[in-house]
Amino acid sequence: MGVRERVRTVVDGERFQRAIIAVIIVNAIVLGCETSPALVASYGGLLNALDHAALAVFVVELVARLYAHRLEFFRDPWSCFDFLVVCVSLLPAGGAISVIRSLRILRALRLVSMVPSMRRVVSALVTSIPGLVSLLTLLVLLLYVGGVMASNLFGDSGDPRFGNLGSTILTLFQITTGDGWSDVMRDLMVSHPFAWIFFVCFLLIGTFTMLNLFISVVCSAMESEIQSSRPQPVPAPRTEDDSLILSELKALREEVRALTADRPR
Repeated sequence: MGVRERVRTVVDGERFQRAIIAVIIVNAIVLGCETSPALVASYGGLLNALDHAALAVFVVELVARLYAHRLEFFRDPWSCFDFLVVCVSLLPAGGAISVIRSLRILRALRLVSMVPSMRRVVSALVTSIPGLVSLLTLLVLLLYVGGVMASNLFGDSGDPRFGNLGSTILTLFQITTGDGWSDVMRDLMVSHPFAWIFFVCFLLIGTFTMLNLFISVVCSAMESEIQSSRPQPVPAPRTEDDSLILSELKALREEVRALTADRPR
């Protein structure tokens, strides 16, 4: 076994993967602690040292994986993501670059690739994107139609939430989230007593129906992902006894056919 194969065995091993997961978790905790001024004031040196040690481990891991897998490394989307995050982490701090370096916390998303159930969830979400885009387009159309109707119905109420089409659509979007829709409705009912009819209908269509459609699309994609991940039953190989039985049955069928043909009518 050559050096490259030995390195690949190590980096693909379960123990090595668990060690990297532990480093990722520790690094995520350290980055979270660095957001606290009190902890930085008391343990800033320790947190900085742990951050640099985790970054060194990530660099060594990345180099080892590149050496072991070579160009195959870039065929894995998660590996490309790791490569990008490590490169961002190596950028010098200061100015606007410090904002980019904050993306180091995204490395915690590597845990998704380690857990099969989480991988299925992510795959199902990616699979459901076309259906979700269609539903999102339908929701935008619903907001636009409702915004035009609400502007014509309640534009003369003097309420700034319905002063123009943009603010009306924003108000209707707030209603679809269920945030304060009853307050908006009751304020308009002072000048428009039948405003509740519009709001109840829009809430039923825009919130309950659309939300259930979103859930059904994701659940359907999740079910398809689970079905595809299940191992398919493999048919048992045909043995010599099965072949012998089949040949005897074929010979018996030929004899029955010959007797039937010789029978006088």
